[in-house]
Amino acid sequence: MSPDPLRAAGLSRRTVLAGTAGALGALALPGTATAAPVDWSRAVVDSTMKRYTPATLGGWGYTRGLYLYGQYLVYRRTGEKPYLDYILAWYDRFVTESGISNGFTNLDAMRSGQMFPLLYTETGQAKYKTAAKQLREKFPSYPRTSDGGMFHATGKTGQLWADGVYMAQPFLALYGKTFGDPAYCYEEAAKNVTVYFDRLKEPTKGLLYHAYDEDGSEPWASGDGRHSKYHWARAIGWLGMTAIDLLEILPAGHPRRKRLVDIVRFLAAGYTRWQDRASGRWFQIVDRGGDKDNWLETSASAMYTFLLSRAVERGHIGAEYRPVAAKGHTGVLSQISAGADGLADIKNISEGTNVGDTAYYYARKRNTNDFHGLGAFLIMNEQLAFPSGAGY
Repeated sequence: MSPDPLRAAGLSRRTVLAGTAGALGALALPGTATAAPVDWSRAVVDSTMKRYTPATLGGWGYTRGLYLYGQYLVYRRTGEKPYLDYILAWYDRFVTESGISNGFTNLDAMRSGQMFPLLYTETGQAKYKTAAKQLREKFPSYPRTSDGGMFHATGKTGQLWADGVYMAQPFLALYGKTFGDPAYCYEEAAKNVTVYFDRLKEPTKGLLYHAYDEDGSEPWASGDGRHSKYHWARAIGWLGMTAIDLLEILPAGHPRRKRLVDIVRFLAAGYTRWQDRASGRWFQIVDRGGDKDNWLETSASAMYTFLLSRAVERGHIGAEYRPVAAKGHTGVLSQISAGADGLADIKNISEGTNVGDTAYYYARKRNTNDFHGLGAFLIMNEQLAFPSGAGY
Protein backbone atom coordinates (compact mmCIF):
# COMPACT_ATOMS: atom_id res chain seq x y z
CA MET A 1 0.00 0.00 0.00
CA SER A 2 1.47 3.39 -0.99
CA PRO A 3 2.14 5.88 1.83
CA ASP A 4 -0.37 8.61 2.51
CA PRO A 5 1.18 11.78 0.99
CA LEU A 6 -0.53 13.97 3.58
CA ARG A 7 0.78 11.98 6.50
CA ALA A 8 4.24 12.00 4.95
CA ALA A 9 4.01 15.78 4.71
CA GLY A 10 2.83 16.17 8.30
CA LEU A 11 -0.69 17.22 7.27
CA SER A 12 -4.07 15.97 8.41
CA ARG A 13 -7.41 15.80 6.61
CA ARG A 14 -8.54 18.78 8.72
CA THR A 15 -6.20 20.99 6.75
CA VAL A 16 -8.46 20.62 3.72
CA LEU A 17 -10.80 23.24 5.18
CA ALA A 18 -8.21 25.08 7.22
CA GLY A 19 -5.85 25.41 4.27
CA THR A 20 -8.56 26.60 1.92
CA ALA A 21 -9.82 29.13 4.43
CA GLY A 22 -6.26 30.32 4.98
CA ALA A 23 -5.71 30.84 1.29
CA LEU A 24 -8.87 32.85 0.93
CA GLY A 25 -8.18 34.82 4.07
CA ALA A 26 -4.79 35.82 2.75
CA LEU A 27 -6.54 37.66 -0.06
CA ALA A 28 -8.02 40.19 2.34
CA LEU A 29 -6.31 43.54 2.63
CA PRO A 30 -4.33 43.95 5.87
CA GLY A 31 -6.38 45.51 8.63
CA THR A 32 -9.66 45.31 6.72
CA ALA A 33 -11.30 42.14 7.94
CA THR A 34 -14.63 43.01 6.35
CA ALA A 35 -13.22 44.25 3.05
CA ALA A 36 -13.87 42.36 -0.16
CA PRO A 37 -11.10 39.93 -1.14
CA VAL A 38 -8.34 41.41 -3.24
CA ASP A 39 -8.05 40.15 -6.81
CA TRP A 40 -4.29 39.81 -6.70
CA SER A 41 -4.15 38.70 -10.33
CA ARG A 42 -5.66 41.99 -11.42
CA ALA A 43 -3.40 43.82 -9.00
CA VAL A 44 -0.27 42.25 -10.47
CA VAL A 45 -1.34 42.92 -14.05
CA ASP A 46 -2.47 46.49 -13.35
CA SER A 47 0.76 47.19 -11.47
CA THR A 48 2.95 45.76 -14.23
CA MET A 49 1.11 47.79 -16.86
CA LYS A 50 1.71 50.93 -14.80
CA ARG A 51 5.40 50.14 -14.39
CA TYR A 52 6.02 49.32 -18.05
CA THR A 53 4.57 50.21 -21.40
CA PRO A 54 4.65 47.51 -24.07
CA ALA A 55 7.69 49.33 -25.48
CA THR A 56 9.59 49.27 -22.18
CA LEU A 57 8.53 45.82 -20.97
CA GLY A 58 11.66 44.26 -22.43
CA GLY A 59 12.91 42.42 -25.48
CA TRP A 60 11.97 39.06 -26.90
CA GLY A 61 12.58 36.40 -24.27
CA TYR A 62 11.00 33.64 -22.28
CA THR A 63 10.33 35.61 -19.10
CA ARG A 64 8.17 38.15 -20.92
CA GLY A 65 6.36 35.37 -22.74
CA LEU A 66 5.71 33.62 -19.44
CA TYR A 67 4.36 36.79 -17.87
CA LEU A 68 2.18 37.73 -20.84
CA TYR A 69 0.67 34.25 -20.93
CA GLY A 70 -0.29 34.81 -17.29
CA GLN A 71 -1.79 38.17 -18.21
CA TYR A 72 -3.68 36.46 -21.02
CA LEU A 73 -5.29 34.10 -18.51
CA VAL A 74 -6.45 37.11 -16.50
CA TYR A 75 -7.84 38.66 -19.69
CA ARG A 76 -9.73 35.46 -20.49
CA ARG A 77 -11.36 35.51 -17.05
CA THR A 78 -12.13 39.21 -16.82
CA GLY A 79 -12.70 40.20 -20.45
CA GLU A 80 -10.74 43.39 -19.84
CA LYS A 81 -9.78 44.45 -23.36
CA PRO A 82 -6.86 46.67 -22.25
CA TYR A 83 -5.14 43.53 -20.96
CA LEU A 84 -5.28 41.95 -24.42
CA ASP A 85 -4.38 45.21 -26.16
CA TYR A 86 -1.23 45.44 -24.05
CA ILE A 87 -0.22 41.89 -24.99
CA LEU A 88 -0.83 42.58 -28.68
CA ALA A 89 1.17 45.80 -28.53
CA TRP A 90 4.18 43.96 -27.12
CA TYR A 91 3.99 41.14 -29.66
CA ASP A 92 3.53 43.56 -32.51
CA ARG A 93 6.98 44.92 -31.79
CA PHE A 94 8.29 41.64 -33.19
CA VAL A 95 5.57 40.20 -35.44
CA THR A 96 4.80 41.77 -38.83
CA GLU A 97 2.73 40.65 -41.79
CA SER A 98 5.80 38.60 -42.77
CA GLY A 99 5.84 36.83 -39.42
CA ILE A 100 8.84 36.98 -37.11
CA SER A 101 12.55 37.16 -37.82
CA ASN A 102 14.20 34.92 -35.25
CA GLY A 103 16.70 32.08 -35.57
CA PHE A 104 15.21 30.17 -32.61
CA THR A 105 18.59 28.61 -31.86
CA ASN A 106 17.69 27.83 -28.27
CA LEU A 107 14.57 26.60 -26.50
CA ASP A 108 14.31 29.73 -24.36
CA ALA A 109 13.68 31.80 -27.50
CA MET A 110 10.64 29.63 -28.30
CA ARG A 111 8.64 30.22 -25.11
CA SER A 112 7.09 33.53 -26.15
CA GLY A 113 5.89 31.85 -29.33
CA GLN A 114 3.31 29.97 -27.29
CA MET A 115 1.10 33.03 -27.60
CA PHE A 116 1.08 32.93 -31.42
CA PRO A 117 -1.74 30.36 -31.72
CA LEU A 118 -3.66 32.07 -28.91
CA LEU A 119 -3.37 35.51 -30.50
CA TYR A 120 -4.38 34.11 -33.88
CA THR A 121 -7.47 32.57 -32.27
CA GLU A 122 -8.27 35.86 -30.52
CA THR A 123 -7.77 38.19 -33.48
CA GLY A 124 -7.88 36.11 -36.67
CA GLN A 125 -4.84 38.05 -37.89
CA ALA A 126 -2.85 35.97 -40.35
CA LYS A 127 0.51 37.31 -39.16
CA TYR A 128 0.26 35.31 -35.93
CA LYS A 129 -0.39 32.14 -37.91
CA THR A 130 2.58 32.98 -40.13
CA ALA A 131 4.83 33.47 -37.10
CA ALA A 132 3.56 30.24 -35.55
CA LYS A 133 4.29 28.32 -38.75
CA GLN A 134 7.80 29.76 -38.91
CA LEU A 135 8.50 28.52 -35.39
CA ARG A 136 6.88 25.14 -36.09
CA GLU A 137 9.18 24.65 -39.07
CA LYS A 138 12.26 24.93 -36.83
CA PHE A 139 11.48 21.73 -34.96
CA PRO A 140 12.31 18.92 -37.43
CA SER A 141 15.90 20.12 -37.89
CA TYR A 142 16.48 21.24 -34.30
CA PRO A 143 19.34 19.12 -32.81
CA ARG A 144 18.51 16.30 -30.42
CA THR A 145 20.15 13.70 -28.21
CA SER A 146 20.26 10.09 -29.39
CA ASP A 147 16.97 9.41 -27.57
CA GLY A 148 15.21 12.41 -29.09
CA GLY A 149 15.55 15.14 -26.46
CA MET A 150 15.92 18.65 -27.88
CA PHE A 151 19.18 20.33 -26.86
CA HIS A 152 18.70 23.23 -24.47
CA ALA A 153 20.42 25.32 -27.14
CA THR A 154 22.06 24.48 -30.43
CA GLY A 155 25.37 25.47 -28.83
CA LYS A 156 24.82 23.21 -25.79
CA THR A 157 25.42 19.90 -27.52
CA GLY A 158 23.76 16.96 -25.83
CA GLN A 159 22.45 19.00 -22.90
CA LEU A 160 18.90 18.69 -21.56
CA TRP A 161 17.88 21.22 -18.91
CA ALA A 162 14.57 20.64 -17.17
CA ASP A 163 13.65 24.26 -17.92
CA GLY A 164 13.74 23.54 -21.64
CA VAL A 165 10.60 21.50 -22.08
CA TYR A 166 8.37 24.37 -20.92
CA MET A 167 10.03 26.70 -23.39
CA ALA A 168 9.13 24.67 -26.47
CA GLN A 169 6.72 21.79 -25.97
CA PRO A 170 3.52 23.61 -24.91
CA PHE A 171 3.83 25.73 -28.05
CA LEU A 172 4.31 22.68 -30.23
CA ALA A 173 1.29 20.87 -28.79
CA LEU A 174 -0.88 23.96 -29.00
CA TYR A 175 0.20 24.52 -32.60
CA GLY A 176 -0.89 20.99 -33.42
CA LYS A 177 -4.29 21.54 -31.85
CA THR A 178 -4.91 24.98 -33.35
CA PHE A 179 -3.69 24.39 -36.88
CA GLY A 180 -4.56 20.72 -37.45
CA ASP A 181 -1.08 19.23 -37.12
CA PRO A 182 -1.55 16.80 -34.23
CA ALA A 183 0.35 13.71 -35.36
CA TYR A 184 3.81 15.24 -35.29
CA CYS A 185 3.20 17.95 -32.70
CA TYR A 186 1.55 15.83 -30.01
CA GLU A 187 4.02 12.98 -30.34
CA GLU A 188 7.13 15.15 -30.39
CA ALA A 189 6.04 17.33 -27.46
CA ALA A 190 5.03 14.42 -25.23
CA LYS A 191 8.09 12.38 -26.15
CA ASN A 192 10.39 15.20 -25.15
CA VAL A 193 8.80 15.49 -21.70
CA THR A 194 9.31 11.77 -21.11
CA VAL A 195 12.90 11.79 -22.40
CA TYR A 196 13.79 14.72 -20.14
CA PHE A 197 12.03 13.11 -17.20
CA ASP A 198 13.80 9.78 -17.64
CA ARG A 199 17.21 11.47 -17.78
CA LEU A 200 16.62 13.76 -14.79
CA LYS A 201 14.47 11.86 -12.30
CA GLU A 202 15.63 10.89 -8.81
CA PRO A 203 13.16 8.17 -7.75
CA THR A 204 14.21 7.95 -4.11
CA LYS A 205 13.40 11.64 -3.53
CA GLY A 206 10.59 12.19 -6.02
CA LEU A 207 12.54 15.06 -7.59
CA LEU A 208 14.46 15.96 -10.74
CA TYR A 209 18.02 17.06 -11.31
CA HIS A 210 18.51 20.35 -13.09
CA ALA A 211 20.34 19.15 -16.19
CA TYR A 212 21.78 16.20 -18.14
CA ASP A 213 24.74 16.01 -20.52
CA GLU A 214 24.73 13.11 -22.97
CA ASP A 215 28.48 12.58 -23.18
CA GLY A 216 29.22 13.60 -19.60
CA SER A 217 31.82 16.18 -20.64
CA GLU A 218 30.34 19.07 -18.66
CA PRO A 219 32.04 19.61 -15.28
CA TRP A 220 28.67 19.45 -13.53
CA ALA A 221 27.72 16.09 -15.10
CA SER A 222 28.16 13.36 -12.49
CA GLY A 223 28.35 9.58 -12.44
CA ASP A 224 26.75 7.10 -14.78
CA GLY A 225 23.61 9.26 -14.98
CA ARG A 226 25.61 12.19 -16.44
CA HIS A 227 23.30 14.67 -14.69
CA SER A 228 23.91 17.66 -12.44
CA LYS A 229 24.02 17.11 -8.70
CA TYR A 230 21.25 19.23 -7.22
CA HIS A 231 17.47 19.61 -7.27
CA TRP A 232 16.91 23.24 -8.20
CA ALA A 233 13.31 24.16 -7.49
CA ARG A 234 12.26 26.12 -10.55
CA ALA A 235 13.71 23.62 -13.02
CA ILE A 236 11.45 20.96 -11.53
CA GLY A 237 8.50 23.34 -11.68
CA TRP A 238 9.00 24.04 -15.38
CA LEU A 239 8.81 20.35 -16.28
CA GLY A 240 5.77 19.77 -14.07
CA MET A 241 3.82 22.60 -15.67
CA THR A 242 4.71 21.25 -19.10
CA ALA A 243 3.24 17.85 -18.30
CA ILE A 244 0.03 19.49 -17.07
CA ASP A 245 -0.18 21.75 -20.13
CA LEU A 246 0.18 18.81 -22.50
CA LEU A 247 -2.50 16.85 -20.66
CA GLU A 248 -4.83 19.78 -21.32
CA ILE A 249 -4.22 19.39 -25.06
CA LEU A 250 -3.61 15.73 -25.90
CA PRO A 251 -6.83 13.81 -26.64
CA ALA A 252 -8.04 11.15 -24.24
CA GLY A 253 -6.86 8.26 -26.38
CA HIS A 254 -3.33 9.49 -27.05
CA PRO A 255 -0.83 6.73 -26.22
CA ARG A 256 1.47 9.05 -24.26
CA ARG A 257 -1.19 10.44 -21.91
CA LYS A 258 -0.72 7.72 -19.29
CA ARG A 259 2.99 8.37 -19.06
CA LEU A 260 2.39 12.10 -18.60
CA VAL A 261 -0.08 11.35 -15.82
CA ASP A 262 2.53 9.10 -14.19
CA ILE A 263 5.02 11.99 -14.30
CA VAL A 264 2.49 14.32 -12.67
CA ARG A 265 1.86 11.75 -9.93
CA PHE A 266 5.60 11.31 -9.34
CA LEU A 267 6.08 15.06 -8.98
CA ALA A 268 2.99 15.59 -6.84
CA ALA A 269 4.30 13.08 -4.32
CA GLY A 270 7.73 14.70 -4.35
CA TYR A 271 6.32 18.19 -3.96
CA THR A 272 4.27 17.06 -1.01
CA ARG A 273 7.21 15.36 0.66
CA TRP A 274 9.47 18.42 0.44
CA GLN A 275 6.98 21.22 1.12
CA ASP A 276 8.17 23.40 4.01
CA ARG A 277 5.85 22.68 6.93
CA ALA A 278 5.88 26.20 8.36
CA SER A 279 5.51 28.34 5.24
CA GLY A 280 3.83 26.08 2.69
CA ARG A 281 6.52 27.05 0.17
CA TRP A 282 9.54 25.21 -1.26
CA PHE A 283 13.27 25.82 -0.97
CA GLN A 284 15.65 26.98 -3.73
CA ILE A 285 17.33 23.55 -3.53
CA VAL A 286 14.28 21.54 -2.71
CA ASP A 287 15.66 18.78 -0.49
CA ARG A 288 18.19 20.83 1.50
CA GLY A 289 15.93 22.97 3.65
CA GLY A 290 18.27 22.57 6.59
CA ASP A 291 21.16 24.40 4.89
CA LYS A 292 21.66 27.80 6.52
CA ASP A 293 22.01 29.64 3.21
CA ASN A 294 19.04 27.98 1.50
CA TRP A 295 15.89 30.04 1.09
CA LEU A 296 12.21 29.72 0.19
CA GLU A 297 11.64 30.62 -3.46
CA THR A 298 8.38 32.07 -4.75
CA SER A 299 8.21 31.22 -8.46
CA ALA A 300 8.79 27.49 -7.98
CA SER A 301 6.34 27.47 -5.08
CA ALA A 302 3.70 28.93 -7.39
CA MET A 303 4.49 26.35 -10.08
CA TYR A 304 4.23 23.43 -7.65
CA THR A 305 0.98 24.77 -6.24
CA PHE A 306 -0.48 25.12 -9.73
CA LEU A 307 0.40 21.54 -10.66
CA LEU A 308 -1.11 20.11 -7.48
CA SER A 309 -4.35 22.04 -7.83
CA ARG A 310 -4.85 21.43 -11.55
CA ALA A 311 -3.96 17.75 -11.22
CA VAL A 312 -6.55 17.29 -8.47
CA GLU A 313 -9.14 19.17 -10.51
CA ARG A 314 -8.54 16.97 -13.56
CA GLY A 315 -8.46 13.74 -11.56
CA HIS A 316 -4.81 12.94 -12.28
CA ILE A 317 -4.13 12.72 -8.54
CA GLY A 318 -6.37 12.22 -5.53
CA ALA A 319 -8.22 14.83 -3.49
CA GLU A 320 -5.80 14.24 -0.62
CA TYR A 321 -3.43 16.63 -2.39
CA ARG A 322 -5.88 19.52 -2.31
CA PRO A 323 -4.78 20.77 1.14
CA VAL A 324 -1.15 20.64 0.01
CA ALA A 325 -2.07 23.00 -2.83
CA ALA A 326 -4.10 25.22 -0.49
CA LYS A 327 -1.14 25.48 1.87
CA GLY A 328 1.11 26.34 -1.06
CA HIS A 329 -1.30 29.03 -2.20
CA THR A 330 -1.36 30.57 1.25
CA GLY A 331 2.43 30.49 1.31
CA VAL A 332 2.81 32.22 -2.04
CA LEU A 333 0.19 34.82 -1.14
CA SER A 334 2.28 35.70 1.91
CA GLN A 335 4.94 36.99 -0.51
CA ILE A 336 2.69 39.54 -2.21
CA SER A 337 1.74 42.93 -0.80
CA ALA A 338 0.93 46.49 -1.80
CA GLY A 339 3.96 48.76 -1.75
CA ALA A 340 4.13 52.38 -0.65
CA ASP A 341 3.24 53.37 -4.20
CA GLY A 342 0.07 51.28 -4.05
CA LEU A 343 1.36 48.78 -6.59
CA ALA A 344 1.60 45.03 -6.01
CA ASP A 345 4.99 43.56 -5.11
CA ILE A 346 5.97 39.87 -5.15
CA LYS A 347 9.24 39.08 -3.38
CA ASN A 348 11.80 36.28 -3.05
CA ILE A 349 11.91 35.32 -6.73
CA SER A 350 15.14 33.76 -7.98
CA GLU A 351 16.80 35.55 -10.86
CA GLY A 352 17.64 33.59 -14.02
CA THR A 353 19.80 30.62 -13.12
CA ASN A 354 22.24 28.29 -14.85
CA VAL A 355 23.55 24.94 -13.61
CA GLY A 356 25.79 25.24 -10.56
CA ASP A 357 26.72 24.08 -7.08
CA THR A 358 24.92 24.82 -3.82
CA ALA A 359 26.79 28.08 -3.24
CA TYR A 360 25.77 29.27 -6.71
CA TYR A 361 22.08 28.45 -6.26
CA TYR A 362 21.94 29.97 -2.76
CA ALA A 363 23.63 33.17 -3.93
CA ARG A 364 21.12 33.89 -6.70
CA LYS A 365 19.48 37.28 -6.25
CA ARG A 366 16.13 37.21 -4.46
CA ASN A 367 14.31 39.62 -6.71
CA THR A 368 11.05 41.46 -6.23
CA ASN A 369 8.72 41.49 -9.26
CA ASP A 370 11.03 39.35 -11.38
CA PHE A 371 9.01 38.19 -14.38
CA HIS A 372 9.67 34.52 -13.57
CA GLY A 373 7.62 35.04 -10.43
CA LEU A 374 4.99 37.38 -11.86
CA GLY A 375 4.13 34.89 -14.60
CA ALA A 376 4.16 31.86 -12.33
CA PHE A 377 2.02 33.70 -9.78
CA LEU A 378 -0.65 34.59 -12.34
CA ILE A 379 -0.84 31.03 -13.65
CA MET A 380 -1.17 29.70 -10.10
CA ASN A 381 -3.59 32.35 -8.83
CA GLU A 382 -5.96 32.02 -11.77
CA GLN A 383 -6.16 28.32 -10.96
CA LEU A 384 -6.48 28.57 -7.17
CA ALA A 385 -8.41 31.81 -6.60
CA PHE A 386 -10.65 31.49 -9.65
CA PRO A 387 -11.02 27.72 -10.23
CA SER A 388 -12.91 27.79 -13.49
CA GLY A 389 -10.43 25.67 -15.41
CA ALA A 390 -8.38 28.44 -17.02
CA GLY A 391 -6.08 27.11 -19.71
CA TYR A 392 -6.31 25.83 -23.25
